[in-house]
Parts: sequence; structure tokens; C-alpha cells
Amino acid sequence: MGDHSGINGHPQPEPPSPPSPPSTGDPQLDRAVGQWLRWDRNPLTRAVIQTLVDQNQVSELRSRLGSRLSFGTAGLRAPMGAGFNRINDLTVIQSSQGLCVYLSRCVPDLQQRGVVIGYDTRAQRESGCSSERLARLAAAVFLSRDVPVHLFSSYVPTPYVPFAVLKLGAAAGIMITASHNPKDDNGYKVYWSAGPQICSPHDRQVLLCIREQEEPWSASCWSLELSAHSPLRTDPLEDINKEYMKDTSLLCYHRSLNRTSPLRTVHSSFHGVGHVFVQRVFEVFGLSVIPVPEQKDPDPDFPTVSVPNPEEGVPVLSLSMSLADAEDAPLVLATDPDADRLAVAEKEPSGQWRVFSGNEMAALLGWWMLLNHRKTQDRTQDRTQDRTQDRTQDRTQDPRPEQKLFMLTTTVSSKILQSICIKEGLCYEETLPGFKWIGNRIHELQKSGHKVLFSFEESIGFLCGSLVPEKDGVSTAAVVAEMACFLHHQNLSLSQQLQRVYHTYGYHVSRTSYVVCHDPLTVNRIFSRLRDFEGSGTYPKTCASCGILHVRDIGANYDSRQPDHRGVLPVSGGHMITFWLENGVTATLRTSGTEPKIKMYAEICGEAGEKSDVSKLEAELLSVTASLLDEFLEPEKNHLIRRSL
Repeated sequence: MGDHSGINGHPQPEPPSPPSPPSTGDPQLDRAVGQWLRWDRNPLTRAVIQTLVDQNQVSELRSRLGSRLSFGTAGLRAPMGAGFNRINDLTVIQSSQGLCVYLSRCVPDLQQRGVVIGYDTRAQRESGCSSERLARLAAAVFLSRDVPVHLFSSYVPTPYVPFAVLKLGAAAGIMITASHNPKDDNGYKVYWSAGPQICSPHDRQVLLCIREQEEPWSASCWSLELSAHSPLRTDPLEDINKEYMKDTSLLCYHRSLNRTSPLRTVHSSFHGVGHVFVQRVFEVFGLSVIPVPEQKDPDPDFPTVSVPNPEEGVPVLSLSMSLADAEDAPLVLATDPDADRLAVAEKEPSGQWRVFSGNEMAALLGWWMLLNHRKTQDRTQDRTQDRTQDRTQDRTQDPRPEQKLFMLTTTVSSKILQSICIKEGLCYEETLPGFKWIGNRIHELQKSGHKVLFSFEESIGFLCGSLVPEKDGVSTAAVVAEMACFLHHQNLSLSQQLQRVYHTYGYHVSRTSYVVCHDPLTVNRIFSRLRDFEGSGTYPKTCASCGILHVRDIGANYDSRQPDHRGVLPVSGGHMITFWLENGVTATLRTSGTEPKIKMYAEICGEAGEKSDVSKLEAELLSVTASLLDEFLEPEKNHLIRRSL
């Protein structure tokens, strides 16, 4: 194999072949141990496995080497460290080799188009792994096969990678990130040439190719310096920054008002990548923003938050709120560490802070995007009325289909967009959970000549317009700040406008929560019980003493609403069961694709106008969610960890 790179990227002699390790008593595990010790060239992670072998820690060896990574809703994601089911140098090299082989089969001009690679600011001292290091190793794999690499020279938000794939015409994109996961996690997201994250069948085929390419090809794959010297490596950072800011400016509708607005905004980047990019996009919008000083610079230890996830609300937003109180700023925005999600909080007249849920922000952003789309369309039509009339005369000869306007969301998110679309004459669609499904649907609709105005998932993932087929906390932050300035000019708060939206389109009351379970067997047992509830051979008939009308089980390809009881959504990995109740509640239990969680979602919709009794709706919902937890999940019996911070 020749020379290879050590932990700091400097060439060092290849070590002699290790002696055969002592047997664990499990031939399959012995084979995995031998492969790891032969293949791994990171001295830190290699030493971990060697120590476990020396100490005969069979159980720990099996937990690290007995399974492989697989694609979830956000690509490959796992703790950093030694093992085939962890994120580390070897597994990133293996993943990149598999992806490279698959791309070479699918993309004839791969060696002209190349791949985009970006990374966030995560790092782990114990394993020597950092997102930047892993990105450089991924780049080395492609460069070793003469595939051009557009490797960002510094950390970037996740949406920058699919944006760059589209702008550069690349064959694919890779983002090294674990988004809002705990600090020891990292991940490997893959984007296809059209921009969205890969999904079936690409993800399965890439995994097969990874299995075929497990042994590192050559010493070049371990070279951290190859990307610094190869003529096939380019740095797209400056050009993509300019293009992103230019395209994001199209989402700004009230720049003059923004420049004069007295409304003040605080932003936290949660020790991640967001600060610089949010500052820039705010400047494009004519806005200013106050950063949280303790959280604006990257720090992989996330020292000021219990978890690096702004979705957790007040406990992790306390620094932002304290600064906002001191600065007399009524609006707090927080992007997660890779800046693809956005949390929003507003100070109420009482002095208390209200943290909006993802569903509530979607109601506001859906209203806002439609309002400005129609205003823009009205101005455009006024300017081009004569030309429009001329085109109308020839419309019978125009074979192009009429452009339709869409809003998209996921099956577990609020139905508020559906209510808006029904009333306003727009098209509405739902996908499976995970923005990769939304991104792929955006691509399909655009190919058919249609326009997607707004998309979201309830876990504070938003996309205004179709700038990039991925949730985008950076552009959404500026859009929310502009919306707040516009409403402030009309003496309205975000909370007040939300009530107006509900008054117009119906009250949508929702609750989301989760429990933590680290044992996959327990998770499987819980969902198996729901499919054979109390030995009945079928699903539960009631929840909170309320009859269940219909059940949809994605994993079993079952939907009782369909004449043949077959599902219409794609069958996906993991578990997801939805219940429709007689009282109007829709409730879903599903396993997370990125964390060891069982998530719960429930919503009830009331009428528009003054007729809805919101307190009654909330009581109905509370009763159902309590029953979902206590009766269906049985947290004490199954040793589940309830949500707590």
C-alpha cells in the first residue's frame, strides 16, 4: 500500500501486518476484528479496537463491529469513534468509495462534473475525527479516481451543498454533519445531481456498493493533503456565497421598510456554522441582527446548551432570551449547528417568551409567502397586461401545461397548509417524514413546470420558495425577521397574526413529543404489540376512550382508508403508525431516522371564525397524547426515558 497519512495528515510508514488477534469465540466477529485492524489507519480508533481485543471485551467489540451504517432520514448518522457502525475515518472512506463506484455506473460524465463536499464544525478529540478531516478524506477518495472535487475551504451550512450541486452541475454532493444531534455524533449526507438528498433506490444501491468496496483502495484514500495539492480540487466558497446571497434576495419583498424598522432581533448559531451566513443574508435584506456572543463562534463541545437542538425550546434558548431582554429585542432566532433548522421566539406583552412550534411557524410562513407572491403577481400583471393579452390569443396553440402553485409538508406535520391551499385554490401534497422526500418532490414538480411556494416539516425545518431542495434555516431567518418587521409596522405581533391565520383557515392545535429508547428490540416489541394489540390480531380500537376510525402503518404497507387496505405512500425503514380518531384527532407514533427516539405527533383542527372552542380542542388533544404515551408505549414497563431537559 505504500505510505499513508497519520492522524495529522503527515505521511508515515505503513505498519507491519498485525498478528492474528485472539479469537472471541465468534467467527464472524473474529473476521470483523481482523478487517478493522488491517484496514484502519487512524492510530486512535485502531488503538480502541486493539485494546478491546487485548481485554477480551467481546460484548463491546460486537456492539462496534457487528453491524454497519445505513441510510436514515438524514443519510448516515452515528456516534464518532471506532467501529463499523460509527462515523470515523475508515467508514467515511468506505462510504465514499461506494458512492464513487455507484456514481461511475450512473453518471457517464462523472469525471467532468465532479462532486461537491462540505462540512460543519463538529469534532471529537478521542477519535481524532472532525467534520473537516472527514471531508478531506472523502475528497481524497474521489481524487484518487480522478474525479474532480469542489471542496469548500471552510465550514458551510448544510443547504450550501445541494445549492452548489445545482449551481455547479455536479454529479452529487456530500455534507459531513450531524445537524442538531448530540455532540459526539456525526453524519454523511448525500445529495443527487438534481439537488435533493438521495432516497430509494439510490440509497440502497449506494449501500450495496459500499459493501463491495470495504477495503480502502490505496494509500491515497488516507491522504489529508491530496485535496490541498490536486489540480482536480476547486474551492467553490466565494462563488457559491455570491450566488446564494443573490438568489436569497428574491425572497426579500420589503427592503425599504426593513431598513427603517425599529424592531430588533437576536440570533444564536448554537456554536455552529450559522453566525456569518445569517449576518450576510440579513445585510442583503437590509436588516440588522444582534448575535449571542457566547454562542456565535463554532465550538464542537456546545458548552452553553444541554443539547445543541433549538427545537427543545426555552431551556436551550435562555441565553438568547436574556440578551434580547437586555437589548429590548422582541424577536429571537436560533439556527441549529448546521443552520438548516430555525427556532423562533417572541416576547409577549406580559414579558414572557413564546417559543413557536414548527407547525405554528409554518402557518405564519405559508400565509406570508402567499401574501407576497400575490402582491408580486399583481404588480407583474399590471406591468405586462398588454403582452399577456397578446399571449392569451395564442394560448390554444401553446402545448405547455398550466403552472400550478404548490405547498408541501410531511405526513406528521400540521394540516394548516392544506387548509390554506383549499381556501386559496393552491395545490397541497404530503410526503413521508424527512426533508429528502420533500426535496425530491420539489424536483419532480419543477420538472413538470410547476412552482413550490413553501415547504416545511414540523421539526422546525422550513423552505421559502424553492431556492434549494433542502430545509434552510439561513434564508428562513431573514424571511421571518422581515415578516416581523412588516407586522410591527402594522402594530401586530407574530402571535397576533397567527391568531388571524387560524381565524381565517381554522384552528389547528398540535402537540409533539418523544421518548428515548436505546434498545432496538424494545422498539420493535412496542410496535409489534400495536399491530397485535392485546392479542386481538389487529390494531387498537380506541385511544383515550375514543374510537379509532382508521389506521395507517407505513412499515406494513397498510392503510385502512384504502379499498384494498394497501398503503399509497412508499414503504420506508423504521416504524410509523397513524391513527384517525372519532373526535377529529390525528395521531402518529414513529421511530426517528436520526436518533434513538420514538416520536409522537397529534393534531386536531377546528372551524374557522369564532366557532372553535380552542380550550376544548386542547383538552381533547392532551387526553389523546397522554393515552398514546401511557397505553400504547408503556414507558415504565419498557424503560423508556421521557422527554426532559
